[in-house]
Amino acid sequence: MNIILLGPPGAGKGTQAKRLETMRGMRQISTGDMLRAEVAAETPIGLDAKAIMAKGQFVPDPIMVQMIENRISQPDCTQGFILDGFPRTESQAEALDVMLRKKDMNIAAVILLDVAEDQLVERIASRRDEAGMRRPDDEPDVVRARLKVYRDQTAPILPYYEKGGRLERVDGMKSVEDVGLAIDAILQRVS
Repeated sequence: MNIILLGPPGAGKGTQAKRLETMRGMRQISTGDMLRAEVAAETPIGLDAKAIMAKGQFVPDPIMVQMIENRISQPDCTQGFILDGFPRTESQAEALDVMLRKKDMNIAAVILLDVAEDQLVERIASRRDEAGMRRPDDEPDVVRARLKVYRDQTAPILPYYEKGGRLERVDGMKSVEDVGLAIDAILQRVS
């Protein structure tokens, strides 16, 4: 089973994706993690992405589409995958559908984690990585810029999935456990 988790930065997509990966044997594909790895490795994609992400902007479609296509073709995705942070635009959503059709694959569910933006800024600004450091893109001003980009660029893809009957909404402000139970109920229904 292949699914997409949507929602603004900090909504809990990564947390829920990791939970589903463990429970269902699917592979989490986080474009944010892939991009951070590219940045750390100082690859050409990483160097370009670093400057873009530091401003709270999204990496251009051609880079993202190619990264996703390469990733879902790897053997560890044969049991299914969870897209976390992709697609972010309608053009990416369309490109994903085209790519999946060519591979005789589909998306079983598109799950939106709905959250309150003011609470989200506080949640993101308070998170830390394993070393206790805040990521540069978690600074409150950058978070607000990321949320604006989400509202302007990503939220408009919701009708794309709604018209296809694939969009499911979950209250992302509930506890991690309650959000997980709501997602489980959706996946049982669509499987």
